[in-house]
Amino acid sequence: MSKQNPTSPPTNSGSGSVSDMGAYDLGAVTQSLRQYRRQWRVAQDHDSAYGAHGFPSRLKLGAIIDNLAAALFPMRLGPRHLTQETEDAFVLQSLSRALDDLAEQIRMELHAGRAAHEAEICAEARRIVGALAQSLPDIRRLLDTDLEAAFAGDPAARSVDEVLLCYPSLAALIPHRIAHVLYNQGAPLVARIITEIAHSHTGIDIHPGAQIGESFFIDHGTGVVIGQTAIIGRHVRLYQAVTLGARSFTVDPQGHLVNTPRHPVLEDRVTVYAGATILGRVTIGAGSVIGGNVWLTQSVPAGSQVRQGKPSVSIESDALADWPMG
Repeated sequence: MSKQNPTSPPTNSGSGSVSDMGAYDLGAVTQSLRQYRRQWRVAQDHDSAYGAHGFPSRLKLGAIIDNLAAALFPMRLGPRHLTQETEDAFVLQSLSRALDDLAEQIRMELHAGRAAHEAEICAEARRIVGALAQSLPDIRRLLDTDLEAAFAGDPAARSVDEVLLCYPSLAALIPHRIAHVLYNQGAPLVARIITEIAHSHTGIDIHPGAQIGESFFIDHGTGVVIGQTAIIGRHVRLYQAVTLGARSFTVDPQGHLVNTPRHPVLEDRVTVYAGATILGRVTIGAGSVIGGNVWLTQSVPAGSQVRQGKPSVSIESDALADWPMG
């Protein structure tokens, strides 16, 4: 019996089969892809050791966030067999597993493109994870205020449990509040992956660098964008399709983007209605209300109400007379 070369494309004796490889040369495709990989690595100044330790995994980080969320809310997001007598043991086990796995993901981020001894990298990863562990009680406290704000602000909510289990606002804020700590502690790539996983699940795009105060609620949520340097105070509410974005970027003499504060500041008790866009480093004063579909690029004082002009509406009794029927 002859053996097929493992590097050769599979063959099919049938004629006209979907799996027939005769129509294209996979060997040539593979060589072309290798060429573009090499060009990319040269252009990005990646040496041969770059990536040798691997890269953080979206799949693994998704599981880690699920475990951390279950540890934060064990009776609602944990396994169904839990009781109040067993939840502490479950939390301890979940945290131990999730934080160990997280340290490994951070270790890979710290290794990427950085020359350092393994011991130094591992110590730094443990420090970052330790800072997160110490922050978890305060994260739980903040999330409790977010839950209460959502329940108090939405007459459709029948309980805080419904908010926690069903509302995209909390599904985005749990990962964000974890990722924000990691971002500030020196793991920006892992933090960004975590928030992008939440973005893909909820349609809410929050950069992990954004600072968000307590009692924050995003009603509905789809299409909300909150930029890296945005600062949001306490008791703020956003509706769907709100953008807190940048108006322009600063570039240094070498043509590189400079990371300066460029997103809005929303002070306490601000409400921004659906479709509003607020751009640049502007300040929305405390207690202000920004109406739906408003485009705003300037600061407003506390207590402001910003609305669009009223549209002109014409109503004709025979408006449908010329429409084709059937």
